Amino acid sequence: MAARETSPKEASSSPAIAIECVFEGCHVPVRMSSGVDTCPVDDWNIAEVISKRKNGYKWEFYVHYLSFNKRLDEWVSEDSLDLEKVRLPRKESKAGLSRQTSRAASPDVQQLDSKKSILSSNRKRKANGAGIEDPLCSPSGATPPTQQPRTSSGGMSHHPHQDDAITRMKNIEQIELGRFRIKPWYFSPYPQELTTEPVVYICEFCLKYLKSLKCLQRHKTKCTIHHPPGNEIYRKDNISFFEIDGRKNKPYAQNLCLLAKLFLDHKTLYYDTDPFLFYIMTEYDSYGFHIIGYFSKEKESSEDYNVACILTLPPYQRMGYGKVLIEFSYELSKIENKTGSPEKPLSDLGLLSYRSYWAATILELIVNFDRTQDDSPPTVTINEICEQTSIRKEDAVSTLQYLNLVQYYRGQYVICLSDEAIQKHQKAITKRKIRIDPKCIKWTPKDWSRRGKW
Repeated sequence: MAARETSPKEASSSPAIAIECVFEGCHVPVRMSSGVDTCPVDDWNIAEVISKRKNGYKWEFYVHYLSFNKRLDEWVSEDSLDLEKVRLPRKESKAGLSRQTSRAASPDVQQLDSKKSILSSNRKRKANGAGIEDPLCSPSGATPPTQQPRTSSGGMSHHPHQDDAITRMKNIEQIELGRFRIKPWYFSPYPQELTTEPVVYICEFCLKYLKSLKCLQRHKTKCTIHHPPGNEIYRKDNISFFEIDGRKNKPYAQNLCLLAKLFLDHKTLYYDTDPFLFYIMTEYDSYGFHIIGYFSKEKESSEDYNVACILTLPPYQRMGYGKVLIEFSYELSKIENKTGSPEKPLSDLGLLSYRSYWAATILELIVNFDRTQDDSPPTVTINEICEQTSIRKEDAVSTLQYLNLVQYYRGQYVICLSDEAIQKHQKAITKRKIRIDPKCIKWTPKDWSRRGKW
């Protein structure tokens, strides 16, 4: 439930403070203007002040609503704050430290150019507690000649424990990708000069970013590709999948990760895309192959993960494409004769998508399992479920427990399906209009351990 202040102007024991005294780290009730399903428009919610700026004679504040996802963060005017209930950040407990806010103070826009960001050349990606991660992409154009840090051009790495004010603020107002205008959800390290543009234009085929519509039109006269620059390994009807090697198609892979970072919160970003494969899902029409979403995975995963990062672009969300991406990743695992699992921990939306897919796949297998001759309930083990679905054992067990289908009966654990669970499953199956046809996959797994540096 969201923390709300239903009557923000009611009597308070503490007087209102001056607007100039509200700084980064303060918690204050804010009139929420975005509006979400669980919160009506113009409701008051507790928010943390991330940054502030002067707009004419009034202050504006970039705030994060504590009970909501960061994609709802926004700039609000000083009139949207309840100054009678401002909570100042706590002082540092360590002796000898000067009084600081709970977050690093954000610089002015003019100061961003002087901020140098650190890039790591280490290929290993460290897990964050809230999302799936992927390698960093540098800006489009030529591949960086060396693994040197970029400065004002936007090559900023997002370290898992480095959560400063710059990376907490959305820096791109809007993007135009094909026929869609999309508002980004999170920060992405695009070049600094693009952050002042009202719209960033992105070529939907090569994913090169440009600052104006005229530049995009000029680019289209030179861009000769109409599909992702890789091997098409699947096609049925108008849905295709392309496999992109992060070493052979580095500019495209880097641009793809920059685009994905706009809609994925926690990603550890690096220049080096060589250790990764990217699988791009596209929709075909007379103009070409339009990107719907993608997932990436390591060429060599010590934990046998079959997905490192997965994303369905916002215009195609809630249309079943997320499950298609997940299903395709498991079909590849079946060809490899392995059980697979996404990198943990999952983001909130990622967990919902995967749990829904696991539940539907396991229930479909159990419901359609061959019965014995005496028409008694079928006998199926967890290992058989994992072998036939390529779902890892711990994921299968956690899904059955989440669905409350595992019961302890006569000294052993058994799977119990109720009529309600079966009806709910059948209803969900009818909604899945797009399914992966394994016969249409033209793909052979490679043994990357024998390929040297790929």
